[in-house]
Amino acid sequence: MSLLAVGSVAFDDLETPFGCRVHALGGSATYFSLSASRFHPVRIVAVVGDDFGPDQMRVFEGRPIDLTGLSRAKGLSFRWKGSYGYDLNEAKTLATDLNVFADFHPDLPPTYRESPYLFLGNIDPVLQLDVVRQMATRPKWIALDTMNYWIKGARPALESVLKEVDILLVNDAEVRELTQEHSLIKAYRKIQALGPRILLVKRGEFGVVLFTPDGIFAAPAYPLEDVFDPTGAGDTFAGGFLGYLASIERTDVTALKHAALVGSVMASFTVEQFSTERLEQISQDELRNRLSLFSDMIRVEDL
Repeated sequence: MSLLAVGSVAFDDLETPFGCRVHALGGSATYFSLSASRFHPVRIVAVVGDDFGPDQMRVFEGRPIDLTGLSRAKGLSFRWKGSYGYDLNEAKTLATDLNVFADFHPDLPPTYRESPYLFLGNIDPVLQLDVVRQMATRPKWIALDTMNYWIKGARPALESVLKEVDILLVNDAEVRELTQEHSLIKAYRKIQALGPRILLVKRGEFGVVLFTPDGIFAAPAYPLEDVFDPTGAGDTFAGGFLGYLASIERTDVTALKHAALVGSVMASFTVEQFSTERLEQISQDELRNRLSLFSDMIRVEDL
């Protein structure tokens, strides 16, 4: 069994107060798969151009990541150029070149169409819904990420695909834009009416808030001494969160709480270096130790 992820594999030009990188590997499917594959096999559906070569392929090698669905097209890969000030919660987009991604229409390989778990990365909701309709059987759960661009510009299509979704992962600004509610509690009620029964609100350095029919759970971000590059942290979180859920085959409230902590820890590794550099290096011992430390940090004895 595998977790199917549909999104982007791209290049980023990054500048933060702590350095810069040019032609760095990025994209939602990249960060998601490197994180999720720590816990469960992953299948990727994305498109790259002629500039995606052996150096980039090596990042995925030796991991349970199936690249059968990674297609190649003539031209250049999707590229994003951005910068961060000392407020690392907000990126300034300097350039976005869709390149081959502009004509991306996901076509699932036959072996992918019975994947038991599906993550719809941040792409056009029309394409997200098309992916759902290509599935031969309905996955055990479907999770979705989106952003303000689609909320404002493709609302009818987004609402159509949300009817098929079990888990919505967005940041606080996006959920407020989607529901027109400042209160996240009121926003969750409206999200439920749209389809998803589980809402995960990503709040950057302030952690995450999880809403389920059984209650609310809030967790801080894992505290770090050094943060170099927050690019991809949200997709890394989603990979850890959903990869863990797929590995235990549960979505009860306890499993969801544990998954939120796993996602936060995976995201904490990402921001410690640029691009995917830190994600490529994590050892199982480092992961176990950080999960243990994080669990101890948030544990409270009976009041």
